[in-house]
Order: sequence, then C-alpha cells, then structure tokens
Amino acid sequence: MRRVANPRVIVTRELPDAVMDRMEQLFDTTCNRGEVAMTRAQLAAAIADCDVLVPTVTDQIDAELIAGTGERLKLIANFGAGVNHIDLKAARARGIIVTNTPGVLTEDTADMTMALIVSVPRRLAEGEKLVRSGQWKGWSPGGMLGHRIGGKALGIIGMGRIGQAVALRARAFGLSIHYHNRHRLPAVLEAQLAATWHANLDDMLAAIDILTIHTPRSVDSENLIDARRIGLLRPHVYLINASRGGIVDEEALVVALENGRLAGAGLDVWQHEPEIDPRLLALPNVVMTPHMGSATYEGRMATGDKVIANIRMWADGHRPPDQVLEGWA
Repeated sequence: MRRVANPRVIVTRELPDAVMDRMEQLFDTTCNRGEVAMTRAQLAAAIADCDVLVPTVTDQIDAELIAGTGERLKLIANFGAGVNHIDLKAARARGIIVTNTPGVLTEDTADMTMALIVSVPRRLAEGEKLVRSGQWKGWSPGGMLGHRIGGKALGIIGMGRIGQAVALRARAFGLSIHYHNRHRLPAVLEAQLAATWHANLDDMLAAIDILTIHTPRSVDSENLIDARRIGLLRPHVYLINASRGGIVDEEALVVALENGRLAGAGLDVWQHEPEIDPRLLALPNVVMTPHMGSATYEGRMATGDKVIANIRMWADGHRPPDQVLEGWA
C-alpha cells in the first residue's frame, strides 16, 4: 500500500461533533452535517470525488455506485459494524478496501436486547401507555399481569460478541441459555456461559421460551425466521430482534401475533426501515424501538474513533486494523 498524504474524506451522515471536528483536523474532510441521508445522486457525486468514503447503514453502496467511483476511491471506512449495505464483492473487484467498527457496540446492543427481553413478557410498554392515558384505576391483584423470565429458556441465534454478551446478562436473570451458531463455541466458553449448543436450528426453536436474534443479515439469513420456523415456536414464546430487519419474515410474524401463535415480540429493527407495518403498530403485545440498540454517546464516539484509526492507518500505507476480509458474513 502506498502512503496517501491528506486524503480527501467525505462523511455521508452527521456524526458526533467531536468525531467530525477531529476528522476535519486530520484530513481534507467534508461532512454532511445534517440528519437527512444523502440521495443516491449525492452519494454518486461523493464517491467520484474522494479517496475515502465514510458511509452509515442507511447508505446503499451497491455495485452500480461502486462502478462509478473512477480510480480515486480506495477506502470505504464504514461507520458501524454491519456492512450488508455495501457490495463487498464489487468493492474488492475494484481494489477498494472496506473497513468496519466491530466490538464497540457490543455492550450497548446487549443492554437493549436485555431490556426488550424483560419489557415484552412484563408488558412494560402497555403499562406505560395505561398510566399516560389517565385510565389507570390503581393497583389490583389481576392488573397488568405478565410473565416472569427467571426459569425460562432463552434461545440465541448467533453466538458472536453480542450473543455472548446477551447470554451473560440473561444468566443473571435466571434464564437458561440455548444457542444455534454456525460453529460450536469452545467447551471452556460454553461452560462459562452455561450454554447448550443446538446444531439444528429447528430443534432449538421447539425447546425455548424466548428467542433473540444476533446474526448478520446475509443471503443465508434473509427470512431465516419464516412462517415454517415460527410454526415451530410454541404459542407462549416471545421473539426479540435487535439485529437486522429482514432476518424475520415480518408478514409471517404479523400473522402469528394476530392469531395468537406467538405471545409477543420486541423489535428494534425493521424489514423496510423507517416504514413499519401498521398492523404491528396496532398490536399491544409488541414493544417497538426505533433502531436504537447502539444509540449511546459512548458507543457513537468509540465508533468514530475506530473509523479515524482505520483511515489513519490506511493513509500511512498500512493495512487498516478493521479491514473486512473475504468471507465476512
């Protein structure tokens, strides 16, 4: 790799002020200081005019856009861990390095997942709405009854950093841990988490009380939880998704919830963000949050620091520490 003095950097979305200020100090940087995402035309213009593009999950960097980069763009330094919105094959074909920011949002996402795991069975969103409505008549023995989570079986799809962090939290709440992962964890780690591996996803689904998803969105995971697999879940099961929209077939999920085939759901991500199926909005047993699993000040700053580190290492002629390698999923 050759050294690039004062690389031209374009940031597609408004990041924390401290992150943008630091980028402007270090590089020839243009920041989109606004909450509105760039249009496709603006993205195309940006890609053709920079050495480094810093996109976010809302920017679809597909093969067509990458084909219009010319020879200048050499690094896509993604602000975030997931890179499903970037055509990695097209980038590699043009010699463009792609980096991400793994690890910095693990604890934040695990915290949000655990909040949803507690909130749905205990009906916290329904209770909050009841208080705000002015219709609450005071405590009663049968009022707002939910279900305790202690003693229940939690199924985790994807036992990477976030899945393991969720497992640690869930154990403290008295949940037993079951997981399905492409590869089984080492025995020592399995013992630390008191986790039971299920080589077959269908087998795990039939044995759990709460399901939480922590696998990247890919061709293999698209609609992974479809109508057939939802049918394997028992009617008292709660489904939690703070991973990516599209892993759960929302149509099948809505039908199951409306028909009482599932007890409830906690959703932080959506298949067609920011659009949400109005049928989900009408269901009282669904807790919904606006893709805020990683939304902490600390997490955003740490993500920005990783982006800057990746750019600096690349600009100095070295391989960036968080380069997304072949086979990423």
